[in-house]
Amino acid sequence: MAPSTRPHPAPAPGGPAGSDRSDGSPGSHEQTPYFARLAAERPDIALCRASSAVARAAEAHAAGVGLGVGPHLVLKMLTEAGPSSQRVLSDQLRIDRTVMVGICDGLERAGHVRRERVAGDRRAYAVTVTDAGRAELARAERAVPGFLDDSFQRLTPGERRQLTRLLGKLLGTTGG
Repeated sequence: MAPSTRPHPAPAPGGPAGSDRSDGSPGSHEQTPYFARLAAERPDIALCRASSAVARAAEAHAAGVGLGVGPHLVLKMLTEAGPSSQRVLSDQLRIDRTVMVGICDGLERAGHVRRERVAGDRRAYAVTVTDAGRAELARAERAVPGFLDDSFQRLTPGERRQLTRLLGKLLGTTGG
């Protein structure tokens, strides 16, 4: 017999959203909402959804600060690592190269970076942060701790450190 394609009824008023009764009758489900069960079974799905939620929050936060996430990361890397080519910025920050061109164009128009031809390679440009870019980064960086506290408020400081360590391990950026 084929599974039913009819929609599930809406939860009863006053009941928890996404929960179904669990009385053993045919068609009843556990009380755990479906996504919670799915996330427990599929860490890949949970990580994708968590990543999307944090990315949306970061973009909303960045819009409020006036410096997008991509431009913020570029200014941060240039400030900490020094002048870099757009290709190196793209590779290190894992931002698509065509997107990186647009980010650098916008930062250059705003006076936050300058691009200069690399000696010996007429096709390559070294991107350098300007004093105005450093000032803009410093302003944006002051808002980061509050954003992180808001975004990860459900985690204890120890859990945040553990999450950071595990994500580094998953991404292959740390040894532990």
